[in-house]
Amino acid sequence: MRSTRSGRARAGFSRALPGRVTIGAAATAAVALALAGTSLAQAATPAPSPVPQGVVGSALPGAKPFENTPGSTPEAVTFVLKERNAAQLEALVEGGTKRFVSVGQFKAEYGQSDATVKALTNYLKSYGISTTVYANNIDVSATGTADEFNRALSVTQKQYHVPAVKGSAGRPGHPAQTIHAPAAAPKLPGSVAASVAVVLGLSNYAPYESNSQNSSAIEGKTAPADTATYSGDCTALTGLSSACNTPLDFASRYGLSPLEKKSDGAGQTIGIVTLAALDPGAPQYYWSNIVGLPNTNRSVTVKNIDGGPGAPSDADGTGETDIDVEQSGGVAPGANIDVYQAPNTDAGFADAFFQAASDDTAGSVSTSWGESETIIAAAAAAGQEPSNYEAAFDEAFLELAIQGQSTFDASADEGAYTAIADAGTTNPSVDVSAASPYVTAAGGTTLPFSHTFGASLGLSLPVTVSAERAWGWDYLFGVTAAEHNIPLAEAAESDVSGDGGGFSVDQATPSYQKGVSGTQSYSAVQYFTPTDYQEIAPGFTAPTDWSFNPTPKVTHGTATGRAIPDLSTDADPETGYLLYEPSATQANKAPLQGGWGGTSFVAPQLAGASAVIDSVNGGRAGLWNAAMYKSASSRSSAFTPLNTPGTSNDNLLYTGTPGTVFNPATGLGTPNLTKLAAALR
Repeated sequence: MRSTRSGRARAGFSRALPGRVTIGAAATAAVALALAGTSLAQAATPAPSPVPQGVVGSALPGAKPFENTPGSTPEAVTFVLKERNAAQLEALVEGGTKRFVSVGQFKAEYGQSDATVKALTNYLKSYGISTTVYANNIDVSATGTADEFNRALSVTQKQYHVPAVKGSAGRPGHPAQTIHAPAAAPKLPGSVAASVAVVLGLSNYAPYESNSQNSSAIEGKTAPADTATYSGDCTALTGLSSACNTPLDFASRYGLSPLEKKSDGAGQTIGIVTLAALDPGAPQYYWSNIVGLPNTNRSVTVKNIDGGPGAPSDADGTGETDIDVEQSGGVAPGANIDVYQAPNTDAGFADAFFQAASDDTAGSVSTSWGESETIIAAAAAAGQEPSNYEAAFDEAFLELAIQGQSTFDASADEGAYTAIADAGTTNPSVDVSAASPYVTAAGGTTLPFSHTFGASLGLSLPVTVSAERAWGWDYLFGVTAAEHNIPLAEAAESDVSGDGGGFSVDQATPSYQKGVSGTQSYSAVQYFTPTDYQEIAPGFTAPTDWSFNPTPKVTHGTATGRAIPDLSTDADPETGYLLYEPSATQANKAPLQGGWGGTSFVAPQLAGASAVIDSVNGGRAGLWNAAMYKSASSRSSAFTPLNTPGTSNDNLLYTGTPGTVFNPATGLGTPNLTKLAAALR
């Protein structure tokens, strides 16, 4: 899935129910109970309060319940408590504070009290549920059975069949799943509920998608050679000379090389938050044998969160984890890497971020998994109470930022239409969690290149991209139509790929974006007009089809909400990167492949760049955003804006507006990382 943030943008924690305490109630009787030594189980049964949770089963498009969840089913559920002094914390982070705190200081100022935490853990213990409290006094991880959680949270969990979501543009789509989930919001005693922001994990739906993709499925190019070595001939490997870049190309292209001469990131640690297992030894082989980097004494440490995601699996996304470690470590060859790999559940994803914050070893953190805001909106419409799923991730990102840890999140790969990948709808939508104001959203571009497609089919289909542009595969619409002998509209619908960008409907405009030209207005080229509105989940109507205009004119409009991405670098598979993934052999693919891209590459590359910058600057930078927007608005900007208007520079909807600082297809533009390092210092 993909999440949404910001306390000011949320719709409120819950509606008041007759005779019940709302989740937003100020009183915290749990403290008094704990101090009195009275367990909640022994006290008189309090009026239950609904608690926001992750996506309920009935919110998933097409989900059908078929039986109650067996009571003995083991479950891992995460209770994310509300951060205290939240307004102060959010203001400090959005303002770009450099006065960072330790984990202990965070707990003292922003975590819940020990008494409040004890009230929750005692209540759960009375039902046989075990708990682990993270160092921040915000994340409480619980394990028990479905029956124990049903009784403790006043829910009935059911088994659901969730249909597959069809893939597009070479992506596999979302597989069908059989899951357990509650049909309604969980409840807690009012005194405990008052301190709980959200409950995650009652559903074991695997919602998140990797933001990476390969170009070969679209173009019918030469299959990768069955080899794990690289001669330097990209055309022999991929059929395309522009698609075998490495982290060294990123560093050279975006101005990091001068800093790398001063430091390779030694003494720094990069955190990778991922939902698939790393191929053991793959990064080291890639760095030494493919990129040619010298061996260093750095470590790659795998940390399994909530039991981990299982064995390496190409089908489950191991290639994504390999990308993240290979790219971040290739940009910062001297930095250590901690890999926080968790199950593909909302609880696992949240716990991984909170663990990275509790460890406080990684100066920069990257993730490349997400979901659309639309699927979250469907959950809110289907549940009895507003879904506050996104609050968990906002709180984790706030802690990381105030501890000086810079966090980067891939902005997604479906252009302006991330919801086609998980909700199966055609409305514009941005990525969650890249839409959080407390992360740096990493967008993507296409580099200049020329290539004649279709040779293997006896066709000659020349394509030229003359200047770096927003990544959007509109330039391939005609190629795909000719190669597959299909109408242009059908080809366009199969090529919905590009830099994730646009405006959040759930997150308010952060202070660092206010007053920056282009963050609340846009230019657009509307190839696709959403049509065929249907109820895709109970109480939620969205378009399920669209009409196609092959020659859209530039239009203009205004917008509100957090605008993403924040900055962009090369992410188009056609001008993309080498990937070494031993697990690819599980799918009868070669371990070494070219033509890989997606904003999945940009986020870890920026995390690696952050490690180099922190090493050179002699300290952590925290959230980059305030400094970036200030620099981009100055005469000595560290960014090159990509503001050409029209269909030569778009993410299939948004395009450039001349004279603006921000463009919702590419953010502030491409960075000069040496100049940006000075701004971050």
